[in-house]
Amino acid sequence: MSASVEVHLFAAAKAAVGLPTVTAEPGPLAVVLDGLSAQYPAFAQVRPRCSFLVDGLTAGPATAVPPGGRVDVLPPFAGG
Repeated sequence: MSASVEVHLFAAAKAAVGLPTVTAEPGPLAVVLDGLSAQYPAFAQVRPRCSFLVDGLTAGPATAVPPGGRVDVLPPFAGG
């Protein structure tokens, strides 16, 4: 099992970071996202508008992201 987590970025979050996927240390979702904001300052501008999934389930700031887990960062999508 991997000691890191995969963070998958979509739409504006992907554009802010410049990559579709990054790795992070496991921990509470808020800490994972704080690290991402520190490493990619443009992400901090997009983050408040995003929704988050941890291993496919809706997640809040205190949700644990386990080693080997996956976080999906979903900005609002235009269209319908």
